[in-house]
Amino acid sequence: MLDYDKEADAYDASRGGEPRAEAAADAVLGLIPDGARRLLDLACGTGIVTRRLAAARPEMTVTGADLAHGMARMAAARLPGSVVLADSRRLPFPDGTFDAVTSVWLLHLMDDPADVGSILAECSRVLRPGGVFVTTVDKAEAHDVGSDIDAVLVPRPRRPAPDAAGTVAAHAAEHGLLPAGQASFPGLGQGRSPRGTIANLRRGWFTMLTPEDPLTDRLAEALAALPDQDRPRPDPRFRVRSFRKPQAGRTP
Repeated sequence: MLDYDKEADAYDASRGGEPRAEAAADAVLGLIPDGARRLLDLACGTGIVTRRLAAARPEMTVTGADLAHGMARMAAARLPGSVVLADSRRLPFPDGTFDAVTSVWLLHLMDDPADVGSILAECSRVLRPGGVFVTTVDKAEAHDVGSDIDAVLVPRPRRPAPDAAGTVAAHAAEHGLLPAGQASFPGLGQGRSPRGTIANLRRGWFTMLTPEDPLTDRLAEALAALPDQDRPRPDPRFRVRSFRKPQAGRTP
């Protein structure tokens, strides 16, 4: 996993910047009821999306939470007084505090599948009855756009996706959250280029493939043989799902 404290300063520029943040925020907001008054954005990172959620709904109090000090520091500069250091598996909020909880690119980071269940349990706990949980799913799958780069990368090892839509839905159901909607948005500026993918391999960005692995060298060599080394291939398209906590007195 990346060291998000070290990555904080360069994170936005390497992840599509403001255009991607705008697309993500628009998709998330489309799944949040107009009447929501308190929102928690888990793993808010640098706050680039969180700030847009707050700006789009001035009547809504938005709180950002992140476990990495570097990320929280940058988010706090964007949303002064509204960001806390917190572990998504053990949230420091009372039951029923929020009308909405969001997590953009959090669940795919969990090494232990049990942690996804812990996060969903906490999200359900801090939601009021009738509140919604909105999360991205299937992040790794979104990057496979059928390009020549994807064809080269087929032999790389993959772990089971902790944010697979079916897995997330199962954990949600276990903790009393019902499917409520879905959306998608483009990862603007995140289309892979051969040269950029080689750099990411060398940096260890592919979670089950270390820079020292002989397969890394073989994949890098094959990528270097592709045409148009600096031309980005199509942008990924990310998926978002929402789940609702039933009103008190109603059974799922």
